[in-house]
Amino acid sequence: MNRIDFVNATLPARKRIALVAHDHCKERLLVWADRQKARLAKHELLATGTTGLLLRRRLALPVECMISGPLGGDQQIGARIAERRIDILVFFWDPFEPQPHDPDVKALLRVAAVWNIPLAANESSADYLLSSPLLDEPHSISIPDYDSYLAGR
Repeated sequence: MNRIDFVNATLPARKRIALVAHDHCKERLLVWADRQKARLAKHELLATGTTGLLLRRRLALPVECMISGPLGGDQQIGARIAERRIDILVFFWDPFEPQPHDPDVKALLRVAAVWNIPLAANESSADYLLSSPLLDEPHSISIPDYDSYLAGR
């Protein structure tokens, strides 16, 4: 396997934030998002199916909806991360319930780590993330140098 080099990339001031929640965590995400509405409103929001519909209703903000997570929505979010079309992932996942689409969940968390995007896995980490002064300004991150990777194949 080729060694992966890294390059700098810049997250924009207006972030594309993906919001995902397992069934037993949806209400917690909705309450959190309502509390963070003023901050979220400055950014572009995306979500998996049901979560997105609930967020639209609760926040009265535009939310681009993927399909439901178990039907491939987690993979859609992951693909957008790999395409550098999502800048932040807020994923309230349920550590107490086995998920039938657990491999998709693990793949989503992995791709967020690979592409070095900010990731919040619960309410506390989401609060820290959204309170960061980096949220509303461009920010440099290291990402895999895919062009170098392809050239070395």
